Amino acid sequence: MEAKQIMFAIFALVIVVFSVLTVTSRRILRAAVSLLMVLIATAGLYFILNYQFMAAVQLTLYAGGIVVLIIFSILLTSQISHKFERIETKKAFFSALAAVAGAVVVITTILNHSFSADTAAAAEVDMNLIGRSLLETGPDGYVLPFEVISVLLVAAMIGAIVIAKKGSPHKDEPAK
Repeated sequence: MEAKQIMFAIFALVIVVFSVLTVTSRRILRAAVSLLMVLIATAGLYFILNYQFMAAVQLTLYAGGIVVLIIFSILLTSQISHKFERIETKKAFFSALAAVAGAVVVITTILNHSFSADTAAAAEVDMNLIGRSLLETGPDGYVLPFEVISVLLVAAMIGAIVIAKKGSPHKDEPAK
């Protein structure tokens, strides 16, 4: 095995293990940290594929931004000690059934598809064009969608904090 294949296997194993930990952890902070590990390993896969720009975006935007925002929200709402209830057996069974069905569909699709190597030369990446597209406000620009998504995320975070604060009893109020 080559070094790239070994690294791919390691990153794939990290992604699978921490993905399972993300959705099965009963502690919310542990789930957020597991999600962080999945996103970092995904960036590692991008580095193996020589997609340095995508890896950098993955690390800064998702691993660095979104997960930090989630952890900040958890700490801000004082829900760090929150422990989710155990899942009912019926729900766990149907969730496992859906996961197995999804895995069967994915594996069947992969095995039935004939993958072939592309002999075309790699296209040259023009970073100036990418930068101009990201900052452009015209029809091919990405400034407006980026701003809309950022406002939506801020509104969602404020709403989540307000809902979390409403659910917790205030220390100043007497118990009824």
